[in-house]
Amino acid sequence: MNENIKHINEVFNHGIRDNLGQIVHQLVQVFFVGLTLGMMRTVVPALAEQEFGVPRGSFLLLVTFVVAFGFVKGALNFVAGRWSERIGRKSVLMLGWASALPIPFMMLYAPNWGWVVAATVLLGVNQGFTWSMTQTAKLDLTLADQRGLTLGLNEFSGYIGVAVAGIVTGYMAQELGPRLGLFIFGVTVIVPALALTTLWVRETLPWARTPHKSVATANIDLPRYPQHIGENPSTWEVFMLMSWRDRRMASFCQAGLVEKFVDALVWVVFPVYYYRQGLDLTEIGWVVGVYGFTWGGAQLVTGKLSDHIGRQKPIVWGMWLCALGVASTLWSSGMLWWSVSAAVTGFGMALLYPNLSAAVADIAHPLWRGSAIGIYRFWRDTGYGIGALSLGGIAWATGALESAIALTVVAMSISGGVVWWWGEETHPRLNPRN
Repeated sequence: MNENIKHINEVFNHGIRDNLGQIVHQLVQVFFVGLTLGMMRTVVPALAEQEFGVPRGSFLLLVTFVVAFGFVKGALNFVAGRWSERIGRKSVLMLGWASALPIPFMMLYAPNWGWVVAATVLLGVNQGFTWSMTQTAKLDLTLADQRGLTLGLNEFSGYIGVAVAGIVTGYMAQELGPRLGLFIFGVTVIVPALALTTLWVRETLPWARTPHKSVATANIDLPRYPQHIGENPSTWEVFMLMSWRDRRMASFCQAGLVEKFVDALVWVVFPVYYYRQGLDLTEIGWVVGVYGFTWGGAQLVTGKLSDHIGRQKPIVWGMWLCALGVASTLWSSGMLWWSVSAAVTGFGMALLYPNLSAAVADIAHPLWRGSAIGIYRFWRDTGYGIGALSLGGIAWATGALESAIALTVVAMSISGGVVWWWGEETHPRLNPRN
């Protein structure tokens, strides 16, 4: 009897220290998730014309694979949040990895651009399920006062993976050819990730269903849950709350959507822009890698920073710093200058990215936090699709990639102002419930 009680206490104990083993497993998972995303970010857009037959200047056709990725990932984030509360976090994570298995084979045998778009649809399914679950599972395990650090660690691991993959696939494409290089890289990432999920990842839903322990252990006031929604709301109730009924949640959702304009720009516009300016694939991989490494690495600091100074300030500062970094791309040229611009942009993303998710987690009730995060991520990753369409459309209309860069600067500047005006500080210690 005493052993059973001890086991229950161990299973449901919250905090990074008490759940370090599972948190490390989840960090390994999100690193593999980042590698899977990163394999499509350097080689594919740069060689779209040469390898996959996309006509030069067909900006709208070029962005179709990012548009497909964004809308699919956004929708699957929404689904993943609800499913994770019904069938569990681990089951959704495994579905995500299973959906990625065909991607390397499709890239190897793709006869045209349509296959690339189809592979990217599966990538969207993979990312919507896997990245959502690694984030949600770690929030289940940790304390309320550790959310910034937790999400910083999560995004650090994921975006270091994105950066590593962008560089490694650049070299592999140069040495082995783009198709074979992507195939070998993809298989050596996706298969081990699925195996590790099956063998070592544990279900964390029981932790989410005992939130009182995390609050008591953190010794802080209860978070500012919206007062006009119950503990077990319907999907539509949570969607309405996140999208417009709660002004704070709406401000975070719009910021998440707009900041994906930056990532869509880095993914689909910058590789083409740099390639036309004379950089080769490995150089493009390093410039884009600087963005990813800075974004990923700095989140070790910026996530923890928000546990001390709050979420709202880093979010607003990050939006505006991203706008500055993107704008500076046009002020000069050369690999060194573009690397500096990429670093500034990446640091801006590090300030805003984990702290938007942490702000949503601060406000959402633990019983519907998975849904809230899924809906936030729905709006955020739909930004890939909206952003890519907007950037491709303005580039097509003007005939210049520079106009897409300018649009991103304007959008980020305005969005940061919306968070400053509509949002509020959500950290439960700094702004406890009245």
